[in-house]
Amino acid sequence: MKDIRNIAIIAHVDHGKTTLVDKMLLAGQLFGDHERPGELIMDNNDQERERGITILAKNVSINYKGTKINIIDTPGHADFGGEVERVLNMADGVILLVDAFEGPMPQTRFVMDKALQLGLNPLVVVNKVDKPNCTPDEVHEMVFDLMFSLDATEEQLDFPTIYGSAKNGWMSEDWKVETDSIVPLLDAILEHIPAPEIPEGNTQMLVTSIEFSKYIGRMAIGRLSRGTLKTNQPLTLINREGVETKARARNLYVYEGFGRVEVDEVQAGDICAVFGVEGFEIGDTIAAGENPEALPTIAIDEPTLSMTFTINDSPFFGKEGKYVTSRHIKDRLTAELERNLALRVEETDSADKFRVFGRGVMHLSVLIETMRREGYELQIGQPQVIIKEIDGVKSEPVEELTIDLPDEMSGTAINMVTQRKGMMLSMLPKGDRVTLEFEIPSRGIIGMRSNMLTATQGEAIMTHRFKEFQPHKGDIPGRMNGSLISMEQGKAIPFSINNLQDRGRFFVEAGEEIYEGQVIGENSRANDLVVNVTKTKKLTNMRSSGADDKARIVPPRKFTLEEALEYIQGDEYVEATPESIRLRKILLREAERKRGMKINF
Repeated sequence: MKDIRNIAIIAHVDHGKTTLVDKMLLAGQLFGDHERPGELIMDNNDQERERGITILAKNVSINYKGTKINIIDTPGHADFGGEVERVLNMADGVILLVDAFEGPMPQTRFVMDKALQLGLNPLVVVNKVDKPNCTPDEVHEMVFDLMFSLDATEEQLDFPTIYGSAKNGWMSEDWKVETDSIVPLLDAILEHIPAPEIPEGNTQMLVTSIEFSKYIGRMAIGRLSRGTLKTNQPLTLINREGVETKARARNLYVYEGFGRVEVDEVQAGDICAVFGVEGFEIGDTIAAGENPEALPTIAIDEPTLSMTFTINDSPFFGKEGKYVTSRHIKDRLTAELERNLALRVEETDSADKFRVFGRGVMHLSVLIETMRREGYELQIGQPQVIIKEIDGVKSEPVEELTIDLPDEMSGTAINMVTQRKGMMLSMLPKGDRVTLEFEIPSRGIIGMRSNMLTATQGEAIMTHRFKEFQPHKGDIPGRMNGSLISMEQGKAIPFSINNLQDRGRFFVEAGEEIYEGQVIGENSRANDLVVNVTKTKKLTNMRSSGADDKARIVPPRKFTLEEALEYIQGDEYVEATPESIRLRKILLREAERKRGMKINF
């Protein structure tokens, strides 16, 4: 019987979680002397590397002093809470990583709450103690206060704390005493994280993740709670509704290092992958062939936001992508549902449109960005929050918003949030910066980030997490400026852009192909304005002084996918293709827009 520890590492975005995992892998001697693994080894997805955040939970294992330590790297962003909820079911303890300067942040609270509810004991790591002006002792107190407010048990409140700098590769029990390795952390894991408790009984495993191999198909991943699993063992699959299906395990894999190793038998307490069981979903139980017993299924928080996904029907459709039909989009969304727990998809009365529900703009924008990179073309409507009726009262999702910014800019931020029906909860000074906490409807956050960054000269750090549904707060002012809309299809001409610059800010470059109905800029006034930027200069044989001055064109504003989704109005779409992100009116022709055709936005 091998000694095992299953730990999940949880932290707020940017507190150094993935860097710490890197150092643990190096300490576990997973790499040969000739291998150069680089940094952020676990963030192996392109988008994770570009955004600098963890999106997908991943497993890796190391051996230390004869003990196998299964490490689960979890996302720090609340939009990916579906990932967190399912993987915490595989852990026996958690490492809570906090920044020695910032302390626990909103997302830390969100993930910690989930861990404490599951009865997991935390090991606290205060990271980045080499930062100037950091306060490790105060942060330790803040973690205690956080856990107390989350109704932690006495055992959970009696948590051990390790201090150090993951980036510099050292950990210590005293933050003033720098060591030369992270061995104190690994020793603390063996001492304080319990080995898996194995109850008596026959085979039981909750499916907490799905992996797909193009060679053999779908595999169920989870922690074997009790009993044993053997190759070709008869099993029973019990779904969420309690329906039982007979099955057989054809191949079994356990995690070693980054890879999977095929084995003949899996012992209880280890994390494994099972191949051969058909038709399983996340939350189902794989149980013994005889006298099967189901485990409690995974409860997932509901989505708070929806967007309309539809086929690309702009004049430029099919020029850049491979997958453009509604069948392609439907099949891709169905495949995503299998592994993305917090996602919901509904068909609409139109075969070309789907309503997709998620946790937030970032959650859905990661899906759209992934589809773009795979060669899909699609259009997305304005994000809409989900309105519910609770006890006869119209209710909407409300979030906790935290803004960290310089003290002198706090008035601007408070004014902006209160205009969007936000209510201030606290104001905490930290050196020359201040941390503001608000309660704000989810509707108010959509589109606020770019305005906030502009108003604070890029200094504000915004984080938010879903809190609860509350009675509807009334109307919130939307975008103040109208759109500049292209009148004709063609190339944007520098001469025309130069002449129209006083009308607003453009989103397209000179020489870029545009089409009728495309949103090519933001009007300086509140109304929409149709402009023609494809008009060339009329050439005559007469010259006048000053007529040929050089055009000075202001660089266009370029949107990221998230910014575009937050920017659009209810009568606009974001057109996402593998190479472009364009904004457009749903009704492309001006005559149709003026006629006010009835359309489901």
